[in-house]
Amino acid sequence: MKREIIQINNLGFDCRVSGNKEHELVILLHGFPESSFMWVDLMKDISPLKFYCIAPNMRGYSKNACPKGKKYYTLDKLSQDILDIVNAVGKKQFHLIGHDWGAVVGWKIVHDQPGSILSWTAMSVPHIKAFSDAMINDEDQQKRSRYVKNFQIPFLPEMNIRKNDFKLFRKLWKSSSVEEVEENLSIFRNKSALTASLNYYRANYKMFRNNNLGNINVATLFIWGKHDLAIGAVGVENSHQFMKAYYKFLKLDAGHWLIQTKYQEIKTEILEHLLKFKIYS
Repeated sequence: MKREIIQINNLGFDCRVSGNKEHELVILLHGFPESSFMWVDLMKDISPLKFYCIAPNMRGYSKNACPKGKKYYTLDKLSQDILDIVNAVGKKQFHLIGHDWGAVVGWKIVHDQPGSILSWTAMSVPHIKAFSDAMINDEDQQKRSRYVKNFQIPFLPEMNIRKNDFKLFRKLWKSSSVEEVEENLSIFRNKSALTASLNYYRANYKMFRNNNLGNINVATLFIWGKHDLAIGAVGVENSHQFMKAYYKFLKLDAGHWLIQTKYQEIKTEILEHLLKFKIYS
């Protein structure tokens, strides 16, 4: 496992890299409030199967890719970053895996660039249109997503999160290793990074209220924990209608933090999905 900076114009993305560059590319996108560390074990299991894995600390989470201002965190910019990283390593097609905000960005990419995607694995967050409709029309999802509205307030969310040495985040990370918690904290203790991570919600709030993301024509594995406190069943069930290629839905007896709590099940399913749609043996 190596750490590399991948430079895209004036932004430098801190990436974890594993495997041989000549092999098929797998991009792994973390969510909030996490980092590329969440993928370390999975990358170690994927790369020996002739895959080249890159897990970037996404825009705002990388020290040298943390522009100030919420306008720099719109979904189109977040998704373009990933396409630029792929281009920077000389690849035309790739497998994509995303959790939480990484899944949101992933849904945008696979919808807009289906010809570039060999396989897609989304974790926790369903198709953006289905999720958005649930936020608007489903009372249960509205309650679960109340924090998204609270994040629209300037400054106060940052203050609350930093209280008692990130007590709120530490509760979310209770299934994470000490090493993972420390790495995440090393990012969020940077005030600019914390605000940047919240700018994902601020810059895209209207998108959650109104978007026209349509059918998905990419081989998709979607994994959801039925006890997820943030993502209710309505958006998940409505997501299925948009899948127009191979589609597998896996519902686990789990919450939101799937990779930390259900690693063996996750690993088995993802490896099977990657190998099923691998071009070269």
